[in-house]
Amino acid sequence: MSEIKVPDLGESISEGTIYKWLVKEGDTVGQGDVLAELETDKVNLEISAEEDGVISAILRQAGENVAVGEAIGVIGSAGAAAGGGAAADSSAGGSAQGGSSAAPAAASPAAEAPAAAAPAPAAPEGAAGSTAALATPGARKLARERGIDLGEVTARDPIGRIAQADVNGHGAAGQAAAAPAAPAPQTAPAAANKPAAANAAPQDGKAVERKRMSRRRLTIASRLVEAQQTAAMLTTFNEVDMSAILDIRKRRKDAFKEKHDVGLGFMSFFTKAVIGALKTYPLLNAEIDGEELLIKKYYDIGIAVSAKEGLVVPVVRDADRLSFPEIERQILGLASKARANTLSLQELQGGTFTITNGGVFGSLLSTPILNTPQVGILGMHKIQLRPIALDEETTVNRPMMYIALSYDHRIVDGSEAVSFLVKVKELLEDPEALLLEG
Repeated sequence: MSEIKVPDLGESISEGTIYKWLVKEGDTVGQGDVLAELETDKVNLEISAEEDGVISAILRQAGENVAVGEAIGVIGSAGAAAGGGAAADSSAGGSAQGGSSAAPAAASPAAEAPAAAAPAPAAPEGAAGSTAALATPGARKLARERGIDLGEVTARDPIGRIAQADVNGHGAAGQAAAAPAAPAPQTAPAAANKPAAANAAPQDGKAVERKRMSRRRLTIASRLVEAQQTAAMLTTFNEVDMSAILDIRKRRKDAFKEKHDVGLGFMSFFTKAVIGALKTYPLLNAEIDGEELLIKKYYDIGIAVSAKEGLVVPVVRDADRLSFPEIERQILGLASKARANTLSLQELQGGTFTITNGGVFGSLLSTPILNTPQVGILGMHKIQLRPIALDEETTVNRPMMYIALSYDHRIVDGSEAVSFLVKVKELLEDPEALLLEG
């Protein structure tokens, strides 16, 4: 028998959320088979079986938060599982409801919570004193916060371990007994453990949909609020005449594609322009560490990508050493991985400066929020034909793009931020200068 444990999730990640189980109790699995999908702040990870056997217990359910190293299930040998199943049926018949002879396949969805099917007041007390020692840390903490005696909580897993869901269920049962007339919406916290399930409920006579926020969306929300609360964030704007870049792309895109097997997009130009400006104004490539500044002498550029579960920022490492086709190839690969939810933690960690492109969605102007602990982020926008006065007598239509730089005013002065953005503008309007900067 072996426990299915939450693997090491990498630097700065200590917990995750079970997104979904791909197996159920009683299933036979082989070493390397994927058992469950775990959602973390940054990526989704697969948990695989470390040995052959049968899923004898699922201890934590989809939607529950779990810590690194915590056991979420048990794999037993095929023979032990068969014997254990018979013993479980025998013991369950004496403490829960009768009729324990149901087929394993039909019983497996309810096997994790046999007592939950019975009314809460009739829950068996059993070996209350001994099960408290098997409670998970999360369950102990929750019980302390709610003033619940773990000795009175019924464990739902076969080995007697009390989980957070057990404490939640016990608390909900106690509330129901104390106030049986409580309105239906009070059951919402229990429903929140369901994996992103939509629970329609009337509110003031109107239908609403209740949907659990994903861990990534919760993290994005937390990080954005943190950035606004901890940084003295300001945004400065400028505009770029994209005529020269569009002309190069028009003349060179076919040959570029044929030679490098990747398209010539805008991101390579903007990445090179940002690096040129960062070399001139290095404080925008820094971060605050207590009372010190860490001014980075390398250029790992984060590229914001919109994925199904929310915005992610994979990093192009040492972008200053890459050619245009190498940058385009890396960005294309990272964006594809982001949308397929296959990015690794290493591809998301670090980064010294971020570029985000709201123009692909039609945004004409916006104020990007810092990707902390970075102190600068460049926002690209939609290319729009606008009349531009060349002199007092001549006005022409030019493909213009507004660009925005959000920066941390704690270490970057306004004059430096404005000068940085002007430098980016100059390099983009004279693409040949990017070769010199490279």
